[in-house]
Amino acid sequence: MNAITAKPTLLRLAIVDVALVVLACLVPTLSHITALPLYRLNPMLLFILSGMLLVADRRNAVALALLLPLVSMLVVGMPAPAKALCMIVEYSAVVLLYTVAERRFALRTSPWLTMMALLVAMLVGKLLFYALKAMIIAPDVLVGTPLLLQASVVLVSAVVFGYLMYRQSR
Repeated sequence: MNAITAKPTLLRLAIVDVALVVLACLVPTLSHITALPLYRLNPMLLFILSGMLLVADRRNAVALALLLPLVSMLVVGMPAPAKALCMIVEYSAVVLLYTVAERRFALRTSPWLTMMALLVAMLVGKLLFYALKAMIIAPDVLVGTPLLLQASVVLVSAVVFGYLMYRQSR
């Protein structure tokens, strides 16, 4: 395991978590200032994956999955409460499914296994997000970001973060 992520200190955990929470809260503001729809790139998921990369303890990633949408909702007002709940379920599923795959399969033996495990976890997370969104938010506004863009972000994220996680475990 990489010395950077092995046995994180409480101070290091706090610095990483605070930085990721602050970044998550800045994205909506940056979107408004620049008029760029940055939210379409699913930045909170990218911050969760960054947290998984920077801190090996998956409990921290689960905490981030719970906190990022909630803190952003409370501080910035985005996402809306119902959507924040959907996001919490999605991100928690990604972390938990990847963690199960990481423990059950020898992901360290191949970058492709790591990438595929992350891709499957993110796809299942997206399915859960949309299923929950369809149940608690009006189904007529189910897809706000084009599916092709979402698929591209998920695929690129799985490749990049999967490869980095593989390299880190070597």
